[in-house]
Amino acid sequence: MRHRSGRVEVICGGMFSGKTEELIRRVRRAQIARLTAQVFKPAMDTRYQIERVTSHDGKDFDALPCASSAHIMAALSPETTVVAIDEAQFFDNDLLDVVESLAARDVRIIVAGLDMDFRGDPFGPIPTLMCRAEEVIKLHAICVVCGEEASRTQRLVNGQPARYDDPVILVGAAESYEPRCRQHHCVPR
Repeated sequence: MRHRSGRVEVICGGMFSGKTEELIRRVRRAQIARLTAQVFKPAMDTRYQIERVTSHDGKDFDALPCASSAHIMAALSPETTVVAIDEAQFFDNDLLDVVESLAARDVRIIVAGLDMDFRGDPFGPIPTLMCRAEEVIKLHAICVVCGEEASRTQRLVNGQPARYDDPVILVGAAESYEPRCRQHHCVPR
């Protein structure tokens, strides 16, 4: 089965908000509809399993790790009609061209990733993809300080908030990050 037109769906939000879980849910529904789906992830994401995308609550799905966005195009099967890309913030900005090219070929693209880095700044290609998408869903976690909705990701170094000038990319999970609301998100300068 093929789509009548391409479509870009972006699932964004902070860490622990359920982005990967939602991506997996959408891919499984596409398979139920007898669509051919491929899932890609950045090769640098080795937190759980190398050839699977895995949510923090343990849901997982087969995925191909890619060193660059160009690798996605090279690994794409001709019969694929649904492309899912997890942790898209870690891909280079050429991902924008890859997504546009796939949408022009009537492929449905589901992209999940952090819209902001630990500083609260726009992260990688996600903000531009949000602007170009037909659908954007921003998910929220729960702030570990107050229990309100958390839209930010707090990076911790030895239990203390990371400084603004710390490196932007540090692949990690609960040992390095926690969800925070705007009020409790802290990035010392």
